[in-house]
This record gives sequence, structure tokens and C-alpha cells, in this order.
Amino acid sequence: MQIRIGLGYDAHKFTKERSLRLGGVTIPHEKGLAGHSDADVVIHAVCDALLGAVARGDIGQLFPPTDPSYKDRDSRFFLETVRASLAKEGWQIVNVDVVVIAQEPRLSSYYEAMRRAMSESLQISFEQVSVKATTPEGMGALGRSEGIAAYAVALLMRQ
Repeated sequence: MQIRIGLGYDAHKFTKERSLRLGGVTIPHEKGLAGHSDADVVIHAVCDALLGAVARGDIGQLFPPTDPSYKDRDSRFFLETVRASLAKEGWQIVNVDVVVIAQEPRLSSYYEAMRRAMSESLQISFEQVSVKATTPEGMGALGRSEGIAAYAVALLMRQ
């Protein structure tokens, strides 16, 4: 049996020009995140963790921001595509764990919805996906509410 661990990270700055999407869920907030797709830092970090576990680079290599077909794309598409690619190679997702770093908004009431959305896209159980958040306590760009970042780790196995 092969076991692999991958680590992912993503960050985007705030913009008033779009809604906030995190973990495949629209979060009520006066600002969204700027980016080529929907700028869902949670899903982007998870994609990078999954891709990193099998040494396949990052989300920008697989879905380049220069490709107009990905403009404003729902990031669940990226997650589902990565999952399908891994499954073709015999990889099973054991678990995914995400931490969001944001001064605002408060996210605890959205953890369950994010876990559900991602578990559906990954075709794994709700219990295999963890989401939590922390604040940077006012420090740095994230602490000044300039944007949101996320880290993710994924554990994969193949028989």
C-alpha cells in the first residue's frame, strides 16, 4: 500500500466586485475574493494538497489563469476534476483538513456546509473532511482584512 500526504495553500485579496465563496459555499459578506475563477481559497488549497500528494504540481498548472474557459468558474469543478484524475490512478482520499486564516467574516457557522459541499465533490464521507478557521489577531495583511488565506492537508492511499 502507498500512502501520500500533500500540503496546499492559497490566498486572495478582497474585492467588492463579487460574492464570497469558501469551500464551495456562498458566505454572506460585503466583499468577495479577487481571482480568475471564483477565488475559493479553501477549494484551491485542497486541490493543491491533493495534487501535491501525487507530485502533480498545483492548481495553476492544471487550470491556468490564462485560460478564459476558467474565468469565474465554480471551484467545485476543479475539485471534482482533480478527484476524478486521482481515482483513475487508483488513489483514494483518506481525509482532507483545512484551516482558513481570516480576520473577517466569522466562519464557524459555515463549517458544516463547507464540509458537506467538499465531501460531495470529493465523493467521500462528511467525516473525512475537516474545516476550521482562525484569525491572525490583527497582524499583517490578513489581520488588516485585506484578504483570506487557507492551508489544507490531504492524505491519500493506493493499494
